[in-house]
Amino acid sequence: MIRQDFNRIDAKRRNVVDYRKKQFADPLYKETQYPHRLNFYATPPTADITLEQFEQWAIDRLRILAELEACSFRNKTPAETAAYMKPLLDKYLPLDANSSSSSQLHSQRQKDHYSHFILRLAFSSTEELRRRFARVETMLFRLRFQTDDSRERAAFIRSLNIEWEPVLEDEKGELSQQLIVTAGFGYGKRAQQVMDEDWYKVDWTRVPDLIEGRKVFVKAGKAYVPGPLQHSIIMNEFTRRLERALELTARALPRLDEDDRLTPILNHLSKNFIAPDSSYSGSATAVEGAEISARNIDNLAQHFPLCMQHLHNTLRRDCHLKHYGRLQYTLFLKGIGLNLEECLIFWRTAFKKISDDTFNKEYRYNVRHAYGDVGGDANRRSGGYSPFSCQKILTEHAPGPGEAHGCPFRHFSMDNLTTLLRSAGVSDRAVLQGIQEDKESQKYHMACNRVFEYLHKTELKRAKEEGIFTAVQLETIVHPNEYFKRSYLLKNMSKQRDVKMEG
Repeated sequence: MIRQDFNRIDAKRRNVVDYRKKQFADPLYKETQYPHRLNFYATPPTADITLEQFEQWAIDRLRILAELEACSFRNKTPAETAAYMKPLLDKYLPLDANSSSSSQLHSQRQKDHYSHFILRLAFSSTEELRRRFARVETMLFRLRFQTDDSRERAAFIRSLNIEWEPVLEDEKGELSQQLIVTAGFGYGKRAQQVMDEDWYKVDWTRVPDLIEGRKVFVKAGKAYVPGPLQHSIIMNEFTRRLERALELTARALPRLDEDDRLTPILNHLSKNFIAPDSSYSGSATAVEGAEISARNIDNLAQHFPLCMQHLHNTLRRDCHLKHYGRLQYTLFLKGIGLNLEECLIFWRTAFKKISDDTFNKEYRYNVRHAYGDVGGDANRRSGGYSPFSCQKILTEHAPGPGEAHGCPFRHFSMDNLTTLLRSAGVSDRAVLQGIQEDKESQKYHMACNRVFEYLHKTELKRAKEEGIFTAVQLETIVHPNEYFKRSYLLKNMSKQRDVKMEG
């Protein structure tokens, strides 16, 4: 008997696991079920996906988060944001309700689940990235929460096990006067609405926005929240849990350094919070009906973004550009549809201070290489280099003395930027002030979009009124070639009514 007692294992001691070992234990595969459209992302996914899915799903979600952030910077109302985001969500991150009986429910929710956790890894490295990620993810969750089916939303809320306490009828009766005043219903017959509402008690620290707006009654450290404001509790709970999860993720990031496949992807994604990356394809940026030739570049320059206008003007003034300036501008011209032969003519005539022999020896090969006409087999098969996106221009090869490439919004002083903006036709003080604020907050692509919207305000208003372009086609510009294409089409709407633009 004594021997049996001695060998018996205490059940409580058996279940005690060192939290440090548990935190870094190898995950066990368990197929995730998605009973609800909404998700608090409490459980990491464990199923296998391909590297292509890993990257593409994250990029699609990043597009959505970037557009939501852009809506916030442009001070769009909730209704305007919802209308603007709907076609983008349908394209990049659809999420149907259970009542839709869609056959894609599981795949849609799986993509949503995985893409969130991939970006969580990418944006956990610094406090600024964590804060921005939590803010835009909360915006996305709020947008979905507001458009969710009421019964499905109620079922989701019940599954959260949020620490709140329903206010009983007796307590509501005792506090009726205070609740009536706080809720703003007034007295008399309408006061009965207060008694009919479901009320919840939560720690006042859980609803700081309601406390700040004096929308709730507070007693003994508890905030009394009416049913119509229940969403505020849910939003704050979502943000609180996500911020805590991001801090835990940041502690585990050093372990990912061992995986050479994921680290470059995650680093690339985190850089894209400066300006979302945009993949290039010739069909996406070429403009039908435009005369793209060496002799017509001066006329087309009015449709160039500020970075390319600066390169063009510097080239015309100095009859020369240094290496990275030539590369950035050559690839941009290639992207708008200038063929190799015309590009060589353009550069030869632009470099008019040098001889043919010097041009052929020092510059001709670089232009041909950019087009994939010479170089290794891989360069030829790929057709050369792709035009630089805003993200690439912002983050790679900062300009030095005597160089004209880069992004003026990032690399110019405010005085020099203002001079360049005025020469491009931007004279409105409010717009210039907004651009300065964008520059100071490192929202460089937003500053560029602000310039575009100012210079094309008449055409944009007309296009929206006539329904020529959709929200997807007018999403935030993150590529210089897309800027050119959109500018040309807007300025030539009467000639281009049959041309459809792909955002």
